[in-house]
Amino acid sequence: MGHKWALRVIPFGNLKLVAQLLVSLVVLSSNLCQSLDLDPEDRASMLLFWSGVQDPSLSLSSWVGSSCANWTGITCQNQTGRVVSINLTNMNLSGQIHPSLCKLPFLQDLVLSQNNFSCPIPVCLGTLSFLRTLHLGQNRFQGVVPDTFMRLGQLRELVLNGNNDLGGVIPWWIGNFSAQLEKLDMGFNSFHGEIPESLLYSKTLKYLDLGNNDLSGSLSDFHQSLVFLNLGSNQFTGTLPCYSTCQQSLRVLNVANNSVVGGIPTCIASLQALQHLNLSFNHLTYEMSPRLVFSEKLLLLDLSNNDLAGPLPSKVAETTDKSGLVLLDLSHNRFSGEIPLKITELKSLQALFLSHNLLVGEIPARIGNLTYLQVIDLSYNSLSGSIPLNIVGCFQLLALILNNNNLSGEIQPELDALDSLKILDISNNNISGEIPLTLAGCKSLEIVDFSSNNLSGTLSDAITKWPSLRYLSLAHNQFTGILPSWLFTFEVIRMMDFSGNKFSGFIPEGNFNMSISYNNREVDRMQRDPFVSMQSVDTKVLIVVTGSIELSFNYILSSMVGIDFSNNGLDGEVPVGLFGLHGLEYMNLSHNYLRGGVPDLEKMWSLKALDLSHNSLSGPIPGNISSLPDLTLLDLSYNSFSGFVTKKQGYKKFPGAFAGNPNLCLETSNGGCDPASLPVVPGKAFVGEEEVEGRISVWIFCVSAFLSFYLGGLALFCSPRARGYILHTKA
Repeated sequence: MGHKWALRVIPFGNLKLVAQLLVSLVVLSSNLCQSLDLDPEDRASMLLFWSGVQDPSLSLSSWVGSSCANWTGITCQNQTGRVVSINLTNMNLSGQIHPSLCKLPFLQDLVLSQNNFSCPIPVCLGTLSFLRTLHLGQNRFQGVVPDTFMRLGQLRELVLNGNNDLGGVIPWWIGNFSAQLEKLDMGFNSFHGEIPESLLYSKTLKYLDLGNNDLSGSLSDFHQSLVFLNLGSNQFTGTLPCYSTCQQSLRVLNVANNSVVGGIPTCIASLQALQHLNLSFNHLTYEMSPRLVFSEKLLLLDLSNNDLAGPLPSKVAETTDKSGLVLLDLSHNRFSGEIPLKITELKSLQALFLSHNLLVGEIPARIGNLTYLQVIDLSYNSLSGSIPLNIVGCFQLLALILNNNNLSGEIQPELDALDSLKILDISNNNISGEIPLTLAGCKSLEIVDFSSNNLSGTLSDAITKWPSLRYLSLAHNQFTGILPSWLFTFEVIRMMDFSGNKFSGFIPEGNFNMSISYNNREVDRMQRDPFVSMQSVDTKVLIVVTGSIELSFNYILSSMVGIDFSNNGLDGEVPVGLFGLHGLEYMNLSHNYLRGGVPDLEKMWSLKALDLSHNSLSGPIPGNISSLPDLTLLDLSYNSFSGFVTKKQGYKKFPGAFAGNPNLCLETSNGGCDPASLPVVPGKAFVGEEEVEGRISVWIFCVSAFLSFYLGGLALFCSPRARGYILHTKA
């Protein structure tokens, strides 16, 4: 008999009913799987573990009943209900780890990272013979790595990073206890001694992070196909190996912040898969060989803070239309000569750091060909000529830092094309002319430093078009005219320095409540050293490189909150509103022609330094300053103050602050008035019992912004000191 195929059409209503039944069956089947009960022995062990844990966030509050699906962070075997995986990452857990955790015989993955466990690593964890993954990183574990871990023969990943009190010598067996080990992360701990030889020959190892410890000894070559190697921020010595066994595999190599000597061997360029190379903060010397040319896969090259000399290499890496260097940092070395034109052929470049070298000549005009550039730092060299007009081709530029060179010419009006620019620093050069009105187009500017040039003219109204301005220094130029009425209209301004110019007229009255920082409404206020120097400018860089090879940009400005109008020709009275700014940390109005009285300072809660010296201020000294605990430096000398200063007013530690006020006297020990107790030597003040030479401005009013740039994010924290890189290689 033959088969007959018949097609029966189900009405739409019935079809909907069938679909609902099917969905119900799927849900029922899923619920049956999810309702799998925890093995009673494992459940008892987990509850004992929980009893020793402090859980303020109630992250484990679901650990009730017997259904495995309800227990946060727990995975059970489908048929038996035995616990095979525990993942309690970042749950704000602390306290001790109960030994019952070791009574889970089928456990394969144990992840307790990013908590606050503060105890020795339990020795009994070595009994978990099926363990494949053990992550205990970023806690507060103490002591040493237990020798019982030698029994974990199936372990593939051991992550112990970020436990500051975990240390000792790295165990001798660490490289051969498991034939499966692929990842070992012991970074940011307190291990010391040398790298055990077993690690150099661990055949299965791909990822090794020993960074940020106290390890020492000569750098050794590794004899396995590593993909990731971080030895940064230790005390390694010797010369740089070739890592020839890793020639086709190594993607990330970080040896930064050690004491490596000698030159950079050309064999390093044979690492064909290398994407990130950081050799910064070492003692590398000699010239870079012209044969040291990396492959087009290299994204980040940091050779900063060494003693490398000679000309800049004309070619550092191959490049294609689709790949090439994203960040190049050769700063803080002794490179000399001109900037080679070949650098302008690195089409993918997004960050270029050549600062603190001995470079001469002009900035290459073709630098504008680098259209992906976000940061250019050529500061602290001897570059000459003008800022090339072609630089506007870098239309994505966020930071242009050219300070401390011999640049001349004028600020080109066409720079307004850089409408994404946040940081513009051309200070300490020989740039002249006026601030172009067209700079109003740079509406994203936040940090502007034009100080120590030959700029002139009046304050340009272009500045009013920078609504996000946080730091503005026009100090030590030839600006003239009056201070405009819009001066105090910037909401996020932290520092305003117009010192050393030829401004005249009154300090304008204004809405002094506009500034968040001046009025102490800032959320992220930091503790800062009051003796910050203009010369201590530092740049901290973090890199985020995603799969699309793009950098994201951010920075942190850490500077004193202040106003400096000193060494000008200002006259009239000081607006009373200036003395009511709660967040102001320093104010320097010295060496002007200001007159009138000074009100009480009791509202200036954050004040650390005040210089009103060398003016024509009169009347009594401001009242009690004992309510200003942070006030460290005070200079009211060479004015026309008068009256009697009592000890109760809190001025005892600042006797030098009153020199040159002949009608003023201080209360003596017997309660009398002694004008002779005032110093007659100009420019001296007292802090406590120690004499400090020079005007206050020598110490505190030459404050510059500390800029920390954040460009992005990969996963290896390489930055050893002030400058750091975060690198992460995507699988």
